[in-house]
Amino acid sequence: MTTERRRFPAEYEPHAATWVGWPHNVETWPGCLEAAEREFAGLVCAIAECELVNVLVRDSAHAQHVRGLLAAAPSGRVALHEVPTDDSWLRDTGPTFAVDGDGLLAIDWIFDAWGGKYPPWERDAKVAERVAELAGVRHLAVPLVLEGGAIEGDGAGTLMVTRTSVLGRNRSLAQNEIELQFEELLGATRTIWLDGEVEGDDTDGHIDNLARFVAPGRVACASAALREQLEGQYDARGRVLEVVQLPSPPPLEADGLPLPASYLNFYLPNGAVVVPCFGVPSDVQALDQLAKLFPGRRTVGVSARTLVRGFGGPHCLTQQQPAADTRA
Repeated sequence: MTTERRRFPAEYEPHAATWVGWPHNVETWPGCLEAAEREFAGLVCAIAECELVNVLVRDSAHAQHVRGLLAAAPSGRVALHEVPTDDSWLRDTGPTFAVDGDGLLAIDWIFDAWGGKYPPWERDAKVAERVAELAGVRHLAVPLVLEGGAIEGDGAGTLMVTRTSVLGRNRSLAQNEIELQFEELLGATRTIWLDGEVEGDDTDGHIDNLARFVAPGRVACASAALREQLEGQYDARGRVLEVVQLPSPPPLEADGLPLPASYLNFYLPNGAVVVPCFGVPSDVQALDQLAKLFPGRRTVGVSARTLVRGFGGPHCLTQQQPAADTRA
């Protein structure tokens, strides 16, 4: 067994594949599931231009339905796997992949449907182990309640999290105890704790709607309040963070409920940045700013106006599998 420190690769490092789960829950997208599927197909096709996309489907009949919706996907870049799910938020139900000297490791956090908000979740609680099996990588179940959307890493020992989503799920643990687990499990020697959440967010403030690493030592955030919290913070290597604030879309609602629309919910497949767009004027500004933050990547806007009615976006719906030989 290796003694090499475990590491949580940054999303902007090379991927072997992306994992997603096809939308099917009519309670998540009431009266708009077909529209959500069309937007999701657009998301999958955009990612498949860059890398393999592994899609979880419910059964063989569902697989046939999904194939019809993915007719435009690049040949050989989409693989379907029959894995029953309760919902489609693979960022939170799938494993968090780490690397060490023995290769990839699929970390399986305890999943409780964001504090028990959306029963049933028994199928989703098993997704991480099934993905590890399908990916052919080691699986490690850990006794920490956490979702993948609650952690953001720079690949070099720094994590960003929010207190509400991490401490709130693990009330028996102190902040320093959780930090020690992050160090053991992800190799994180510096954890930055933030406060805040996007209106309408039912995850208790997942970091992937609020602040993201866009490069070593550089962070994008969603608001002036977050920018104030981040300025002066340093990473695991002692660098003071450069902080850039992205625009926010105007308030969006569905059935009288606020929707957690955020341009921070972008996803980074190989060679691209996939950005949620909501059919509002600020989309153009967000796309332009993200293109400048990722000059070596194609900027791809995908329609997410219906997907966000499920209270999530492209990042919430995806989970990257790092390349096995990725290095800091």
